[in-house]
Amino acid sequence: MSFSKPNASIATRTKNRTPNDRSHASGMCSVCVDDCPGFCEIGKSAFRASENLYPQPFGVITAGADKEYPADFSHLNIMGTTVGAVGIEANSDKAIFENVNTEVRLGKDKGIKLRLPIIVPGLGSTNVAKTHWDGLAIGSAISGTALTIGENVGGMDVGSKMENGKIAHCPDLEYRVKTFQEWQKDGYGAIIMQENVEDSRLGVLEYGINKLGVQAVELKWGQGAKDIGGEVKINTLEKARMLRDRGYIVLPDPYDDAVASVFGKSFKEFERHSRVGMASEEGFVKRVAELRKAGAKYVFLKTGAYRPADLARAVRYCSIAGVDVLTVDGAGGGTGMSPWHMMNEWGVPTLYISALTYNYIHKLASKGQHVPDVVLAGGFAFEDDIFKAFALGAPYVKAVGMARSPLCAAHVGKLLGDQIKNNTLDKSVEGYGKSMEEIFVLAPKVNRLFGANGKNVPPGAVGVYSYYQRLSQGLRQLMAGSRKFGLEHITRDDITTLTRDAAEITGIKYIMDIDSEVAELILNGKEPGRAKPAAKVAAKKGVPKAKAKPAPKASGKAKTKKKK
Repeated sequence: MSFSKPNASIATRTKNRTPNDRSHASGMCSVCVDDCPGFCEIGKSAFRASENLYPQPFGVITAGADKEYPADFSHLNIMGTTVGAVGIEANSDKAIFENVNTEVRLGKDKGIKLRLPIIVPGLGSTNVAKTHWDGLAIGSAISGTALTIGENVGGMDVGSKMENGKIAHCPDLEYRVKTFQEWQKDGYGAIIMQENVEDSRLGVLEYGINKLGVQAVELKWGQGAKDIGGEVKINTLEKARMLRDRGYIVLPDPYDDAVASVFGKSFKEFERHSRVGMASEEGFVKRVAELRKAGAKYVFLKTGAYRPADLARAVRYCSIAGVDVLTVDGAGGGTGMSPWHMMNEWGVPTLYISALTYNYIHKLASKGQHVPDVVLAGGFAFEDDIFKAFALGAPYVKAVGMARSPLCAAHVGKLLGDQIKNNTLDKSVEGYGKSMEEIFVLAPKVNRLFGANGKNVPPGAVGVYSYYQRLSQGLRQLMAGSRKFGLEHITRDDITTLTRDAAEITGIKYIMDIDSEVAELILNGKEPGRAKPAAKVAAKKGVPKAKAKPAPKASGKAKTKKKK
């Protein structure tokens, strides 16, 4: 059995000539013929070269791996119960899902308040992030959730002003931060700024702290969930040279006269790449101290699906440096900036790295050492993902990271808003109505609660808010069924594994074993915490036991009615 689907994918706009007859190992058609023009990745690479490394169309999509890992979060199931309530009175009139508390606090001082435990882990300089920033920023702000400005935004902005090699002004960063801050309500939510190697050299975080009032900053090891990435297409010679001057790797060399002479002919786009980081304990602790000194109130680290030793480094270095939050991003997720095969074939998948994160964090916490609050990411999209992540990493997980799914909600919200405005609604939507108020169930509520100064909440933000409200209600219903009325009450015992392999990977009990001891006690009339049987209580008070009626004796003969 192959877990991969090589050589043909919608992500790379490739296919097999004979899709039902192909080699599982290479993904090639069983018979490769001379007259095939090259539909597959190998064939397309013969004339488009490295362009075909990346998901297409590049810059206007998000992409997630389609590899079927041996175990994932679907191998976990949530356990409900018929008894009790934790975090609220065990009263059927009070223990209702609307009373479940989904708020969390992050940071060493617990000063970051989230109404829903979601952080968008990092949206940087891609076109899709720019296009949907208003929807994501405003939607996150009014939902009381967190949003991270990803890497390379300052360096990519043609409007950035530089002084002594550092950013002194960046219109794009300023717009992104201010958009979130203007819609933030009651101190809930957070806007976080991230840095990679290039951002560090350009002083992006210091600019955000000192000029934009950003309180939370994040160091990023490498390119997040992938081994390497950050590739961006540049379609003008001038911008390619500008980025080269700012220190980026630009391919091919835009200052090469031979390259410049064929730009727009044999190739139409340059590639901009970021460098990989070189993590060390000394360097990391030093950088955290520099950011604290610069005025950062909260310092995060985001690491990806690197080998387990690197995860141990992340946990250990965060403990030593007193980092507030550690985000661990599993393999398979992503927003489309990394090579397609790297997304599928590299790194530790989310379930596995989440289990390792718990093991490493728990080991330090058991020794009384500082551990950061944990955010798990890597392909999460729904309320059950949130519950399972909290349970698997309890009590250390405080939020989940989601990027592709909020982007999808922002995209759909914006698209429908544009269609309503231009009277070009898709027929699949027309059945709901023709106005914002008819199509978007929560539009009237959103504008009543959050519209300000005559401005309505933009459709993209309504989309994000609506999606988050669905997650909120779904999560509260799951939690009420498990009788946990606050996220802090979720434990590892609230989930089970469906396979022995998943149990071995996670340390979570197999479904046939999870309640075996308690079930045995119940079957023997020794249920833990159960009140004494009524007959025994009565006898203790001097009331005679009710005598049981003797069972009728079996005659061994069936009675029959006499015929009249």
